[in-house]
Order: sequence, then structure tokens, then C-alpha cells
Amino acid sequence: MAEKNFVASFDVDAQRTFTPLCPDELPVVGGDEIADELNRQAAYAAVRIGSKDAHSPQAVWVTNNAEQIGQPGVPSKHANEFWPVHAVPGTEGFKLIPDLPHPAEYDYFVWKGVEPDMHPYGACYHDLDEQRSTGVIEWLRARSISHVLVGGLATDYCVKATVLQLANAGFQVILNRAACRGIAEDTTRQAIEAMREAGVQLIESTEALA
Repeated sequence: MAEKNFVASFDVDAQRTFTPLCPDELPVVGGDEIADELNRQAAYAAVRIGSKDAHSPQAVWVTNNAEQIGQPGVPSKHANEFWPVHAVPGTEGFKLIPDLPHPAEYDYFVWKGVEPDMHPYGACYHDLDEQRSTGVIEWLRARSISHVLVGGLATDYCVKATVLQLANAGFQVILNRAACRGIAEDTTRQAIEAMREAGVQLIESTEALA
């Protein structure tokens, strides 16, 4: 890996909404267990970036129908699947998981999905068409960052999308699997393969960096 001065660490959507701490939202098994590994990987980087989903409870993609969750048919070109209410600002689910820094303590932070008809996954763009930058890519380039260590929630959705966006932007991306958790085995396996095909380096934990 490159010298520390050229490395960034990225905590993608490591929020309580995606953990068993909020069982009525979008809990990912083990999602509340990744803070220590995220903190360890940050020690190998010069800068630390974070992101959060920030969603309206009246978003067009919200559903209470279990059969619709994760399915297409949303009445918006900026959202492509239905999801239950989650990551609402001011709620427990909106908070980062325990033992992570406050958002103000990160070097750069992104809040995404604020518009009620938009539901992006990756943290580098506010829209699915990847036309409206959140500024992450430009911020990293301005600091001559070449490598990005990534962890967060969930592997098969927002982590995958963020990793691919960073890779497409020309960064050498390293996915720390110990700092991630996926929603389902099949979609996580597909996400890992997609990331590997994009040239992303996968490590099992920060021990591989020591």
C-alpha cells in the first residue's frame, strides 16, 4: 500500500439503522460489531471520511409492505427500489454505531438521500445517474490521495456502490472485509465479485496491512 500520506479511510453508512440496535429498520447481522475494525483501519490513513444516509420518512420509496422491500417500481427516476423507513435525522437509527467518532471529527463527511424522491447508494454522488457529486472524489484528489481503505454497511449495497465509484474515479480501493457486513449471502457474494472485477483489492482485516 502507498505511504500513509496518500491513504484515506472511508466509513460508509456505519449507522445504527443498519444494525440489530434498530431491529425495525434495516438491521444487518453483526452491523454493530465493526467499529473497532473501522477505527483500526483509520490508523493507516492520513484522512478519515464518513457518510450517512439521511432520509425523510415521507420518501417516495418508503413501503410497509415486506414483499416490496428491495423491489423496483418506485415512482421516481432517482430511486429504483422500495425500502422501509430508515436513517431519519434525529432518530436513533440516524446515529453512527457506538465507538465511532462524531461526524464533526471526520476530515470530510457526506449526508446523502436527503431529497424525498432520491435514494442514492454510493457516497460519491447524490443521484443514481452519478451526475451530482458529493465532493468526495474532488476532495480526495485535491489532497493527492491514491489509496482508499473502505468499510461500512452494507457490503452488498452502499459499500459496493461507493467502492465502485471510487475505483471508476481512478483510486486504488482496498475493501476491508472485517469492517463490513452484508445483508444477504448471495448479494454479498455478487458484490464482492463485482468489486474484484473492478480491480479492488480485498483484505480480510487490517492485519494484512501490518
